[in-house]
Amino acid sequence: MKMDFRKFSVKRQCLPWQLQLVISILLFLAVSSLGSPIETRKSGRSSVFSLFNLKEKSRFWSEDVIHNDFDDLKFSSHGKLSAFNYTNAGNIANYLKLQEVDSIHLPVPMNFIFIGFEGKGSHEFKLLPEEIERWFTKIDHVFEHTRIRHEEVLIPFYKTNMDKMRWHHLPVVSHINYNFSVHAIEMGEKVTSIIEHAINVFGRKDDPVGSRRGLSEPEINLLKENKSLQMKLLQPEGIPENILALTKIQRPLYLKHPMMKFSWTRTEDTDIIEWYNIWLDALDNFGRLYQGRDTAEIIEVKALQLLKGKDQDLKLHLEKVLKSGDYSGFQAECLTDTWIGKDRWAFIDLSAGPFSWGPAVGGEGVRTEASLPSVEKTIGSASEISEEEAEDRLQDAIQEKFAVFGDKEHQAIDILLAEIDIYELFAFKHCKGRKVKLALCEELDERMRDLRNELQSFEGEEYDESHKKKAIEALKRMESWNLFSDTYEEFQNYTVARDSFLAHLGATLWGSMRHIVSPSVADGAFHYYEKISFQLFFMTQEKVRHIKQLPVDMKAIMDGFSSLMVPSQKPMFSPHVLPLSEDPALAMAFAVARRAAAVPLLLINGTYRKTVRTYLDSSILQYQLQRLNKHGSLKGRHVHSRSVLEVPVFWFIYSEPLLLDKYFQAKALSDMIIVVQSEPSSWESHLHCNGHSLLLNLRQPIKAAVAATAEHLAGLLPLHLVYGQAHETAIEDWLWSVGCNPFSITSQGWHLSQFQSDSIARSYVITTLEESIQLVNSAIHLLLMERTTEKTFRIFQSQEHELVNKYNYVVSLWKRVSTVTGELRYSDALRLLNTLEDASKRFVDQVNVTHALLHPINCTRERKIHMVFDMTTIPAFLIVLGCLYMVLRPRRPKPKIN
Repeated sequence: MKMDFRKFSVKRQCLPWQLQLVISILLFLAVSSLGSPIETRKSGRSSVFSLFNLKEKSRFWSEDVIHNDFDDLKFSSHGKLSAFNYTNAGNIANYLKLQEVDSIHLPVPMNFIFIGFEGKGSHEFKLLPEEIERWFTKIDHVFEHTRIRHEEVLIPFYKTNMDKMRWHHLPVVSHINYNFSVHAIEMGEKVTSIIEHAINVFGRKDDPVGSRRGLSEPEINLLKENKSLQMKLLQPEGIPENILALTKIQRPLYLKHPMMKFSWTRTEDTDIIEWYNIWLDALDNFGRLYQGRDTAEIIEVKALQLLKGKDQDLKLHLEKVLKSGDYSGFQAECLTDTWIGKDRWAFIDLSAGPFSWGPAVGGEGVRTEASLPSVEKTIGSASEISEEEAEDRLQDAIQEKFAVFGDKEHQAIDILLAEIDIYELFAFKHCKGRKVKLALCEELDERMRDLRNELQSFEGEEYDESHKKKAIEALKRMESWNLFSDTYEEFQNYTVARDSFLAHLGATLWGSMRHIVSPSVADGAFHYYEKISFQLFFMTQEKVRHIKQLPVDMKAIMDGFSSLMVPSQKPMFSPHVLPLSEDPALAMAFAVARRAAAVPLLLINGTYRKTVRTYLDSSILQYQLQRLNKHGSLKGRHVHSRSVLEVPVFWFIYSEPLLLDKYFQAKALSDMIIVVQSEPSSWESHLHCNGHSLLLNLRQPIKAAVAATAEHLAGLLPLHLVYGQAHETAIEDWLWSVGCNPFSITSQGWHLSQFQSDSIARSYVITTLEESIQLVNSAIHLLLMERTTEKTFRIFQSQEHELVNKYNYVVSLWKRVSTVTGELRYSDALRLLNTLEDASKRFVDQVNVTHALLHPINCTRERKIHMVFDMTTIPAFLIVLGCLYMVLRPRRPKPKIN
């Protein structure tokens, strides 16, 4: 990934869509070959798989580490020593030195590109080597893959259970970890000058500093009114070539990633001279394209460039607007100072704005003016404070400090110490390291000398010992000061404000890694299929016989859904038209799910409005559609195929305004996707951007449909959502809801960024890895429970070879999948998933077979009766026998005498 941090000293205007192309050429992804570590739970003896624990001395995997430090399980010998070790191991897992796997690490190489931090940008800010080591090496470089439960997905004003019947066996905090290696590159003056030149070429005087795709609001208004301009744009032969579409350019210096936890590189002008010359010529040519043209002609050139550009969603939308003449849904996009590009790059402009966006009321994590570190408000305010401002701040500090004293009497030493504290803090913030010294600082320097003399006077015998001690401690503290000296120290630019700025910047970098590169996904198990069959059911109120008669853009829908496919996948589409008037059961399902709700709405200007919204309850509608599916009326093809996933998409077309669950245009459920489309093209939402409400185009719900489909297939969620481990629930940060992708609120675009395409592929990989780990751990747990005895050794030896081979094969597949995933070779990784599933099941089956053979022997008891004979019981037995004889002995019959 690339993150671009820019700060400039020039006054800039808005960044149009063309500049995004400039920055995209600047930033490339560095790919290096890596393996992956496997961590095991530490219980007793160390396993051969416990290579390192990713603490301070952790290292990233390479091929050398794999070959030298990682040994497969080895077979035991068949001698007496092996039998002895087997018996003393206690259980089979200990004998094989097996432990349950705790985590597998996926390597993720990243580049942070710093532009304008070489000391020639705004406020001449320069990053020092000491500061880099101090702040940026502390960024966490290991993140767990996380999942968000459906009941934790936040919507305005309350939490809702999005799918109560859905539960999955995968943990919220995954066994899979992202292992980041960050390479920070500081660009030189030439790169800064190119960016400044691009801003001058593309800047618009009617907008503040910022970035957006497409036309601004004044340009759209002029296009609406100028009919002749509209006719020119409908002529395809007038479309010029895109002179910024550069295909042949030298790859940048930072392509080779050092693969360390954190590394820092400064570029030299000789490294980028070829790149600099190419872009300088391109920008000059583009600038000449606008020379001598009026406003209408400039808008014509921009619109023609859009029609010939690579943004298919914007191109299709503009073509449709021009042909229909309906501009109601054609709106200017939100100005932002952050952006996620189409490829693997993003940038943060620290000197743009200020901007704000997110929920208008009732939301958390909204983007405010203070969301990004500000050079002007921190470094600038600390280093360029005026004399008048300095005096005011000093007086405020004095009043605040002495306000706590009140009217009570205090000792002279306490008052002196309080005065010293005030001057020390003020001088540290506003005097230390300034190139132009304030006159007030010179006065404070003189006053501090007087205070030193007064403190020395407390050494006399007439003063209390406690006062002397306070004075001596204060003098020792003042001896190390150099706050008012003209000599420049090693950390002459060090201020509290500067540290605050760098800490904020570090937190921003951490947030970009969490939200953009390794985002949380929805709760669920998302498996890879070679083919995705989209069963499109269009529900209409009117009788429509053919798909072409529907008010939907099938080309755009198919294009949007196809963009969700990974390179090795193939989409299939089966559209169906189902008029509600001809299907009573379907009409009843629609009627039962339709609801109305009074929704409070607080506008940007503070006005309260209560609106009544008609919506479909997704849970009720899902239940009704499931009942219809049981009767076979909505079943499609490929239902029982392992290689083909069938995705039912129910697309309801309604004339009046209609939403899903009060706020949504589309939702992903466990077994289907529901989309609603209605007539309004400008529907005021609960979101805002820069003081204006964001409008939803209910007539074109393609963006929402693509986002819902991405969640259904791979669990992708809106960019502002991420799992917070501190709160153990979902948290929001709207700073990253940018870019022309379906998960952003600040743009109408619906094509995925390469970051999101990577997230889809990784979601498939992680699901299979997670399930494989669970299977293997369950088998290892069974081996932990199976005790070793001398009688089972022979039988175990007959199974050991297969057991070890199958386990080693699973581990080798884990390593292979992790390695190719870290190299961004997702097609190769996906091809290994079925093999990994089968290998994991074969290992579990082998463990079950071994357990079935050994367990009956351990549970069988010996058929010998062990008795203890006690000699002291003999007399007792003799007495008992004598008594029995006397009682039972036969008696002689007596003769009868008459």
